[in-house]
Amino acid sequence: MFVAMNRFRIAVGHEEAFETIWKGRESSLAEMPGFKTFHLLRGDTDAEEGYTLFASHTVWASKDDFVAWTKSENFRQAHKNAGDNRAMYLGPPKFEGFTAVVGA
Repeated sequence: MFVAMNRFRIAVGHEEAFETIWKGRESSLAEMPGFKTFHLLRGDTDAEEGYTLFASHTVWASKDDFVAWTKSENFRQAHKNAGDNRAMYLGPPKFEGFTAVVGA
């Protein structure tokens, strides 16, 4: 199992707009071999730094399945408008990938 996460720092006041974008996205993840689940997670707000932390979280059967997704036309289509809302982001997303060591 492979878990892929992107962490986003979203400017305070833009949280609902960010969530709306994700809720309205056309996704073809379910069509991809090895895809298991997706969640968009909302974390705490850091008022001093001016952002709320979000993470996109996908689970894949293997790292190879995830890498195949990132090279697919489905991936390009899902991310084609990613730069349209730069004002709500405090910097680029931070990718983190994990291979399961122990699991149920």
